Amino acid sequence: MLAIVGTVPDIEFDLSVGLVELVKDQLCLDGKTVSVNRGTPALLGAAIQTLAVFDKKEVTGFLAGDIGLGDGSRKMYEYLVNTASLSGIHTLVFHYLQPDADWQNKIMFTLQEMQDKPVLIADAGFMYAAKMSGAATGYDLFTPDAGELAFLADEHAPHPFYTRGFILHTDNSVADLVQRAYAHDNAARFLLVKGATDYIMNKDGELFRVDSPSQEVMEAIGGTGDTLTGIAAALISTGMDIPMAAVAAAKINRVAGQLADPTPATRISDIIDHIPTAVACVLKERT
Repeated sequence: MLAIVGTVPDIEFDLSVGLVELVKDQLCLDGKTVSVNRGTPALLGAAIQTLAVFDKKEVTGFLAGDIGLGDGSRKMYEYLVNTASLSGIHTLVFHYLQPDADWQNKIMFTLQEMQDKPVLIADAGFMYAAKMSGAATGYDLFTPDAGELAFLADEHAPHPFYTRGFILHTDNSVADLVQRAYAHDNAARFLLVKGATDYIMNKDGELFRVDSPSQEVMEAIGGTGDTLTGIAAALISTGMDIPMAAVAAAKINRVAGQLADPTPATRISDIIDHIPTAVACVLKERT
């Protein structure tokens, strides 16, 4: 089973847990609805659309409303440590939660006590929490963009705001930043580095890169990084090898974007609509 933990930018959205459905451009969870625009809802929508190709519909969402003040994130941390049953989960994704190293460590202690620990994926704010707490090596996959990778590569930065300028400099190659992150134990077992070219990396270096099809306009569409993580997580939850799932997801995300014939006005939900076709196309091609 795939489970995804995150927040939505709605202070009225109470903490909710359960199977998530996608109805047009709306996610339905525990009697509540939220639009698939970007962030965790976009990640969930992409995962659901990917698994539909495999006739799998069970995606569990752990969602709470948080507008940046941290209230919803703290409720979620406490729920995961003290209330939630995480047994039976094959792949567990942590997404937009306000970084909190102490709570992250409590979650890791809970997971380490499980007999069958799930595959652990972190994106966005939870990568920050994992790195800040010194627990990055306990994860199986991080999915950073260039800025997030720079933070992982800075062994002294306690928060992304304090990433040193020379590391943020555009002359630093992806390979150099990845090597630096691994040297200081600030990276997961695998990395899917998102950008104009997507790189799948581990401590030994580059495994794969994906740079086509290329739609420059997609850089202006918020949420495409979230959909990439959602597709990769869904493929991994089917039992696919992590590097192969990551490279397939990078291709699928690009093909879905191409099928949407995007303009700067294109919504992420328009791209999500094309994910099943893109999944079938890419996996058939790979077979």
